[in-house]
Amino acid sequence: MSDFFFYLGLGWNHIINFDALDHQLFILALAAVYTFANVRQVLILVTAFTIGHSLTLALSVFDIIRFSSKWVEFLIPCTIFITALNNLFRIDKRGGSIRLNYFLALGFGLIHGMGFANAVRIMLARDQRMGWGLFGFNIGLELGQIAVVALILILAGIFLNYVRVARKDWIFFISSGVFALALKMAAERLP
Repeated sequence: MSDFFFYLGLGWNHIINFDALDHQLFILALAAVYTFANVRQVLILVTAFTIGHSLTLALSVFDIIRFSSKWVEFLIPCTIFITALNNLFRIDKRGGSIRLNYFLALGFGLIHGMGFANAVRIMLARDQRMGWGLFGFNIGLELGQIAVVALILILAGIFLNYVRVARKDWIFFISSGVFALALKMAAERLP
């Protein structure tokens, strides 16, 4: 069980850590169009991301698939700016296209999962139970994402309800900022 808790903490830190800006920006881009009224949809969306992330992480750790880390590190910010751009194009639609957002989260989760695979593959020794380690990591990842989403929704609630920022302006501000940061990250990571 100690392996489980070790990897749970590792998954939590994978999202909460200050070095996890790319994952935090992706979650911010996903959640920017939602409010607490949509909390169920946002949690399903984050879970779709975790499923995609978990699938490629497991396939990579078990050495079924491998991708160049340079390309993965480049593609991760690309997924972020595409998600932010989607928000900007759909700014007038309440909640955006729910189905499209689920596919973005699941599909882009596949790419993000490869980003941490090399580190996890090295940490998981052959004599450990890989399944428990992966399970713990993914539970920690999900809990970390829920914490980030909660913070985003709280901030959205404050700005939309108390500061009285228009919803369109909130989405535009958040998505534009995320787009710009992700575009810069992608340019810096170009293979």
